[in-house]
This record gives sequence, C-alpha cells and structure tokens, in this order.
Amino acid sequence: MRIALLTAPEGVEQIELTEPWEAVLEAGGEPVLVSTKRGRIQAFNHLDKADTFPVDQIVADVSAESFDGLVLPGGVANPDALRLDEGAVSFVRDFFDQGRPVAAICHAAWTLVEAGVVPGRVLTSWPSLQTDIRNAGGTWVDEQVHVDQGPNVLITSRKPDDLKAFREAFLPEFAKASPKSTS
Repeated sequence: MRIALLTAPEGVEQIELTEPWEAVLEAGGEPVLVSTKRGRIQAFNHLDKADTFPVDQIVADVSAESFDGLVLPGGVANPDALRLDEGAVSFVRDFFDQGRPVAAICHAAWTLVEAGVVPGRVLTSWPSLQTDIRNAGGTWVDEQVHVDQGPNVLITSRKPDDLKAFREAFLPEFAKASPKSTS
C-alpha cells in the first residue's frame, strides 16, 4: 500500500500529517510526502511553527497512478496554498479521475473544492468550510468521519480530535485499493 500525503511547503497541521503517516506505516504501507517544492515542509501546531519534514517527491514528478490512495492533511494555510498550485490541484483531481480513494481532514476540503470533485458528494470538514462545500455542489454533514462511496471512495473528517475515527475509516479503504491487498 503506497499512499501519498500531499502538503504545501508550509502550513500543514502537524498532527494531521503525522497521525495518518504513522497509521500507514503501522499497516505495513509506504507513506510518501508529496509537496509542490523540494526540500522540507514546515508543519504547524495550529498557528505555531512545529517540526519540519523532508519532501519525498514533488507533484511535478508524480502521478496518481503511482499510489493506492491520497491523504490530504489540513491546517488553514496548507490547503489554501495547495489550491493556488495547478500541479497540486491536478494531482488531486487525478485520484478522482482514476477512481482511487482519497482521505481529507479539516480544512483540506478546500483543495477538493478547487479540484472540482465535490459536486454530488457528501463530506465533512472543519465547520467553517460548509458554505464552500455547498456552493461547490456537495452536501456537508457534521460527523466525526464520513465515507462517501461515489465513483471513488472519499473519506473526510472534521478536525484533529477525529483522527482515530479518520484512520480507522481510511486504512481499510486504502487496503482494498492496493493491488497487493488480500482483503
């Protein structure tokens, strides 16, 4: 199971990156940090700088075909920066076009809105995004985690407090998508 975790060079909520990363590792998978620039990304604990993490690959050099799933961590600045990068937006859109599972938490739904993949889908997010989701043609629900079984599986959660439920929902879906899966 090879899973891309897409972040901007700065602004990702650290726990929303590290918890899914650890979950993929614990499941025997390979997490890959993908960003828009080479080097290291700067994570945050809400508004305070936290740790930095090395970028494994940049969006210009990868495609959705190389991965079994995609995790979009939140943080307010992270998805706001990603939605301004056409390469990142195209990378996200490719997962939907190819029917691969995507998991997004908190403010990450902004990137989904920008990619044009929200119409007809049911998802949750940080509550302040509900109008954006509705305006983009989606249905917003206030749930700890929501799994939408559309043309591809879309797993969404609201906030860091939902990370346990988020990981319990996305891991089985990613495992099903992996060609090496026995489930």
